[in-house]
Amino acid sequence: MAKKPAQNKSTRSIRVGPLFLAGVTATLLLLTHWYFSQPWPGFSKTPKNGVLASDGVTAAYCSAAPAADDLRREPRNTTFYDDPRLSYSIEEPMKNWDEKRGEWLKNHPGYAGSGERILLVTGSQPSPCPNPSGDYLLLRLFKNKVDYCRLNGYDIFYGNTLLHPKMRSYWAKLPLIRAAMLAHPEAEWIWWVDSDAVFTDMDFKVPLRRYKDHNLVVHGWSHLVYEKKSWQGLNAGVFLIRNCQWSMDFMQLWASMGPHSPEYHKFAQLQISVFSDRFPTIDDQSALIYLLLKEREKGTNKAYIEEEYYLQGYWKDVVGTIDDAKESYERMEKGVARLRRRHAEKTSVDYAALREQYLKAAGYGEGSGRRPFVTHFTGCKQCNGHRNPTYNGDTCSVLMERALNFADNQVLRRYGFVRPDLLNSSHSLVVPFDFPAEDIGVY
Repeated sequence: MAKKPAQNKSTRSIRVGPLFLAGVTATLLLLTHWYFSQPWPGFSKTPKNGVLASDGVTAAYCSAAPAADDLRREPRNTTFYDDPRLSYSIEEPMKNWDEKRGEWLKNHPGYAGSGERILLVTGSQPSPCPNPSGDYLLLRLFKNKVDYCRLNGYDIFYGNTLLHPKMRSYWAKLPLIRAAMLAHPEAEWIWWVDSDAVFTDMDFKVPLRRYKDHNLVVHGWSHLVYEKKSWQGLNAGVFLIRNCQWSMDFMQLWASMGPHSPEYHKFAQLQISVFSDRFPTIDDQSALIYLLLKEREKGTNKAYIEEEYYLQGYWKDVVGTIDDAKESYERMEKGVARLRRRHAEKTSVDYAALREQYLKAAGYGEGSGRRPFVTHFTGCKQCNGHRNPTYNGDTCSVLMERALNFADNQVLRRYGFVRPDLLNSSHSLVVPFDFPAEDIGVY
């Protein structure tokens, strides 16, 4: 068979060239189209479906680089955390805390300059509740605090570990607060709230500006503390303490009067000699009042005893005002269309500020028609069920459910629902468009 004549090289190049160029061009166009429609993850800085920290990995695995103002970034500068002598124990003194915290804030400028940054700290015992409904109530009480913090932009930490084996019950809060100060140097205030306290006004914010010259804020009555020297002059279940050196020293002194201290019994006798009325036990509250009396004697009192509003209100005194408050707020909203407007939960602070204009003249006390800020179910012992024997029947549980549902209605309404019966946690109704002007008696 005769061989086919070999093609001339130059002729082959002329014939193949246009086809090759056309193929290359088509391939490049295809790749270009594919790149811009489905780019490789490594080439894109903002992929549509990038891996997020919320997917269960750390931020280091995120495909997008953190922004320059990302408050979670850790500069390379050394801080007090790099000191091997640092101790989180309340028994170890903390020196120069203001300088150390100040240096940390310089390294994290995104957190600096905010005197209203709050960390709410609460907690309960590490073991399950012996009361059958105790853990359920603790969950609802915690949810209430989470809701309040979310609405008002506060961080929250829940502790259920004893950080010192001998500091139990009332005293367990002190090691937890001390550790929280170190763990959160960005927080200007640590706000302790007992587990049995309920936020019953989800819009009210602590007026921090009035405490600019103080480092400790606790609810009580000044004349009972400083004049009567009564152990019932305040309640230590809810208080704010500034994250500063004064507070570090105060907390260490306060804790030194606790059951872990070898001088516990000596301090107990000192307290007994000071108080004008008898009290059932030496606890953190009596120790706090004793220290406040001594601080005033030294002329360096940095404590503010709040008695104008219910930083914590005794439940037997304030739960009965809930119906009046509900009616008062509904009357207000019927007269102000903007207050009835549906809105996103994130914008609730603006509406709360608007509502405050109509509440300011009413004051804060009993009969004002204002929601009680915090309702404290002290003595109810919802976890172990061993309530104060002077409380009748199931009064504690019934009124706690009422207070929790009253507070939760303020949250649910932003989601379009409300509980019509404050004693029925399971039943809810859709809120009509112009409620409460459109009054169908839903609650």
